[in-house]
Amino acid sequence: MDPVVAEVTRQFKAVHDQLRDEVRDASVDELNWKPAPETNSIAALVVHTLGSEAEVYRVVANVSSARDRPAEFRATAEGPDELLQRLDQADATIDELAAKITADDLAAMKPRGDRPPQTGLTWLLTNYGHAREHLGHIQLTRQIFDQLRSEED
Repeated sequence: MDPVVAEVTRQFKAVHDQLRDEVRDASVDELNWKPAPETNSIAALVVHTLGSEAEVYRVVANVSSARDRPAEFRATAEGPDELLQRLDQADATIDELAAKITADDLAAMKPRGDRPPQTGLTWLLTNYGHAREHLGHIQLTRQIFDQLRSEED
């Protein structure tokens, strides 16, 4: 595997581990709670993050991709195990796709939906940043949820 792809994939999987830490002990209410109108639940943020990531890996690996992005934001979870399974599947997916990505794929200009083409490496790096941003959103959502719950007690 290309060493750059291997490192980027290792970093994505580290985010997955942090996401696991956030959802593992969360209640169903906490996973599906939205802090305000027009915001997203932890469940939706996890599903969206993984959907975006899989799409980017497929683009860079030259594998066709179908994604229902709006549905990601409507996602709910029956409990943490459901999200943990999605994270395990995401690890397997990016491992499989990473093995197909070459140095030429990283350097090549790649279209992604209606966005201007970028190099494969640019897509991977910007999507890693996207995943980290949503990890921060999830952490903040948990903090707000916990604070509101402690004030109710």
